[in-house]
Amino acid sequence: MARARSRYVCQQCGSVAFKWQGRCNDCGEWNTLVEEAEPAARKGSLSPTTASARPVPLSEVEMVSLKRATTGVAEFDRVAGGGLVPGSLLLVGGPPGIGKSTLLLQVAEGVGRGGGKVLYVTGEESLAQVRMRADRLGVKTAGVSLLSETDLEAVLATARETRPRLLMVDSVQTLFHPEISSAPGSVSQVRECTAHLMRLAKGDSITVILVGHVTKDGSLAGPRVMEHLVDTVLYFEGDAMHQYRILKAVKNRFGPTHEVGLFEMQHRGLVDLPNPSEFFLSQRVGGAAGSVIVPVTEGTRSMLVEVQALCNSTGFGYPARKSSGVDANRLVMLLAVLQKHAMAGTGNHDVFVNVAGGMDVEEPAADLGVLLAVGSSIVEAPVAEGTAVFGEVGLGGEIRAVGSAETRLAEAARMGFHRLLLPASMLKGRTRPQAPAGAQLVGVATLSEALHQAIPDFKVLLAKAREREQGRAEARKRAEATARSGQ
Repeated sequence: MARARSRYVCQQCGSVAFKWQGRCNDCGEWNTLVEEAEPAARKGSLSPTTASARPVPLSEVEMVSLKRATTGVAEFDRVAGGGLVPGSLLLVGGPPGIGKSTLLLQVAEGVGRGGGKVLYVTGEESLAQVRMRADRLGVKTAGVSLLSETDLEAVLATARETRPRLLMVDSVQTLFHPEISSAPGSVSQVRECTAHLMRLAKGDSITVILVGHVTKDGSLAGPRVMEHLVDTVLYFEGDAMHQYRILKAVKNRFGPTHEVGLFEMQHRGLVDLPNPSEFFLSQRVGGAAGSVIVPVTEGTRSMLVEVQALCNSTGFGYPARKSSGVDANRLVMLLAVLQKHAMAGTGNHDVFVNVAGGMDVEEPAADLGVLLAVGSSIVEAPVAEGTAVFGEVGLGGEIRAVGSAETRLAEAARMGFHRLLLPASMLKGRTRPQAPAGAQLVGVATLSEALHQAIPDFKVLLAKAREREQGRAEARKRAEATARSGQ
């Protein structure tokens, strides 16, 4: 009998090599190749169905109406594209403790309450642990059944026997296929288990939701082929120090991508946030220097966030640049633009920028808000009351156009901000957005113009701020001289 040949599978990207090497040729990572026995070739691999398959003209393919099943969790349904599609395969990833299992139990309750059968497979927790969480969340519907199992064949057999509308697996890294010798969670196991679950979903019209672990950098653990096999990839994110959670769709074959749902984590579980602007601005103090309201977009919705800045005279030779919710490298670039084109240098200041509430803002539309917040803190004067701003700032100090202008303006006006600063180029031609009722649209072409529109008498205030800073520097020198003379 021919001896089985060994192969080496990369635990990062899933590529295969037939001899060991320190570095993977495909992804470039070191020490990621793990030895596995190459599976023997199967005889008669072509099934009668496969062998007799014939191509069908596109015009003759029968149209199938996909009726979505709502879960009762409005924000989850929003991200999924309006509900769960029968026969679809969803992958939900997120860091440990963020609330993935809590979200799945609430989705299971909604489907069970609507008359659908749910099979919840737990591979990481005991049935008693899941029951304790269900009691805390108030999940009492009889339509939800629990199965503590990690053998894939047992899970598939139970699913085909019970015929649930929804199958949940928490998590896919705990499953193992008996015919594969590698450990659960390895590339081969995850890839094979996902493929079998996909065939179950498509062949039996069972909606399957998988929970996936994430790596240190926040990406889904396991081979990338797992993300290609599934129909929808959802990321569940948030800061453990804050109450809100964000569910993002990065892939969806049955709906829009880059859609987001927002939740608030409470003792009784996750609560939908249909009005995130009100949540993020609920603790804002009006008339404070260094505070600017920015309409940002996440998916198809816009929300208002408060960008805060604090500038203090540095006590060291190298000023600090710290940010939370804003990319640190982009902040350094924007501060250089502020110094070059608005003469508001921060070389002698420590600059701290924060997005209140723990929200991460990645889009360039927040550039103008960041710089106006820094300028407001430097001159110690607030931005004009009722003002919201958005726009990308270029290296030449120009304010560039961004997308979703009408939704941003509508959300700002709805929350009571009726003086809206936006790129002047967006107010020209046929692309001019429709102004909300009672709103004043102010177009700004340069950063200097935006500072003067947002903070009246900015030049005068900046000169006074420089005088104050010079006075403080002279006072420090006199204090240091007095201390030296006293010694």
